[in-house]
Amino acid sequence: MAKTLGERNTRQKQAIRDAFVRAGRPLATEEVHRAAQTVSAGLGLATVYRSIRSLLEEGWLAVVDVPGRNPLYEIAGKGHHHHFSCTNCARVYEFEGCATVDAKPPRGFKTTGHDLTLFGTCAACNGTSRKATAS
Repeated sequence: MAKTLGERNTRQKQAIRDAFVRAGRPLATEEVHRAAQTVSAGLGLATVYRSIRSLLEEGWLAVVDVPGRNPLYEIAGKGHHHHFSCTNCARVYEFEGCATVDAKPPRGFKTTGHDLTLFGTCAACNGTSRKATAS
């Protein structure tokens, strides 16, 4: 019976991994729960929290901190990037490039890193998503 439980947890964890892969962007725990339930009906929120914690410990997920929000999570190992937070739909997206390349710290300060989140409205909320522009 323990083997069956382990297999079930493995399927649930895989459904959670797949939710991140399909989304292609940072997700809140509740978003992961909704997305994974479409594949693994009956998946509980507590299981999602436990699986996220496990995936963080494994190094498969990374935490994304957006000011004023609960932590989000994304697939780890993507290299240096920043985030855009839509103030309309609350989705968070990754973007490449670094607007702080030319930033200089005050004299005598030593920079060890930085974090940048841009805020505004995403293409879908602006009506300029790929579908809207393809027509």
